[in-house]
Order: sequence, then structure tokens, then C-alpha cells
Amino acid sequence: MLVLLPPSETKSDGGADAPLDLAELSMPQLTDTREVLVSALVALAADAEASQEALGLGPTQADEIERNAKLWVSPTRPALERYTGVLFDALDAKSFTKAQKSKALSRLAMGSALFGAVRAGDLIPAYRLSGGSKLPGLGTLRSLWKPELSRAITAEADGLVVDLRSGTYQQLGPIPDAVIATVLTEKPDGTRTVVSHFNKHHKGLLARALTLSRAEPQDVRGVARVAAKAGLRVEVASKRELIILTD
Repeated sequence: MLVLLPPSETKSDGGADAPLDLAELSMPQLTDTREVLVSALVALAADAEASQEALGLGPTQADEIERNAKLWVSPTRPALERYTGVLFDALDAKSFTKAQKSKALSRLAMGSALFGAVRAGDLIPAYRLSGGSKLPGLGTLRSLWKPELSRAITAEADGLVVDLRSGTYQQLGPIPDAVIATVLTEKPDGTRTVVSHFNKHHKGLLARALTLSRAEPQDVRGVARVAAKAGLRVEVASKRELIILTD
């Protein structure tokens, strides 16, 4: 089983590991596209105005451009520690025991606009690039990553993929047979609505449950059993979709 998480706009600073080495990342079939994108971001960082426009940055986000300028030379850290935010707070990887961290490294991966996808233990620098960005002269990220990203993720999984990426990142490398999760808030009158903040939080809780479980789910019902055992309120909507309900 491979649990595929979305990346986050926010990322931790610094790191204690050597600078980026694309040859050391998982899914080596993505190396050529990764090199094109990293080189393009570094070059773009030389023009602050162009960087702001392409990356959707404001005038107070110069530090994000500086991160991109140093992609080849800045220190790295495991992807599991690099990404931050609501989903990763709920995952709470810092609380993992040594054995649980080993499971996380074998079961978790993160989607990425810059790297396509990385394993939890892959060493990456801090960067800024969103799934909907368009870099000068390169077209859309979707056009760059399809179809090789889909093939790479499928090969890496060697079994069930639980795809918790947002729609933008799913489009970069669709996995047709993956199980997806939809988070809905159920009101007292029984109506249900899609939520955003709780979406990330509950997907983080699901990812934590799947990471720590002794089970090895083979389908959506297996995923539902793990989620329910962890205290999540879930329903199987179809052979590919799990619904997580919140109050």
C-alpha cells in the first residue's frame, strides 16, 4: 500500500543533510523532468518580478524566491519533515516511534509540483512551486508530468494506492485505480457539505491510521476498516471512494 499525500505551501526551513541530489530520490524515471523544473526555478529566481507573477507571490514573500534561488545548494531534510501545515499536524510524524517511522517511510509518499512525487524519506530542500503554476517557456505542469508521473507512482506502489492529494495534484499524475477520500460535514438536519480546513485535518488522521495500522488494506473496504478502528466516522461510497464524516 502507498498512501499519497498532498504537499503543502508551507515548508520547514533549513535541514541537516547534504544539498539536493536528484539521483538519490525515489522514482528515478522522473529525474529528467525534475532537473528541468529545478533548473527553471533557479533561473526564474534571478528575476523577482517574474517569480512573483509565475508563482503567485506577494511583495512580502521574497524569502520564497530566495529558497528557489538556492535549490541546488541549500541543505535538505526528509520530505516527511519538510512539509508542514494542517494535514501534517494531524499526521503528527514527530510522535512516531522508531518502528512507526519505519512504517511511514515504507507507506507514505507526497505529491509535488517540483518533484512529481517523493517518498517520505527522500531528502529535499525547501522550495516554492504550486501545482497550478506555469513557468515561463515550459507550459503547464500537468503537461510536463503526464503521463510519466502516473506510471512512476503506480510502479512505486506495487499494490493499493490511497490518493489523498487535492484535485490539482491528482491531475498532474492521475491514478485511476486509487482509493480517494472525501471529507464531508454532516449538519443536524442530515445535509452534507464539503469542507476545506477539516478536509486536510481528517485526511491527516486517515494517513496516520493507515501508516500505523498492522493491516495491509487491499481495497476501499479495507481502508474503511482501518479508518473506523482509528475512530473516524466513514462510509464506503464506491469501490474507489471513502467518505469521512465530521459534525
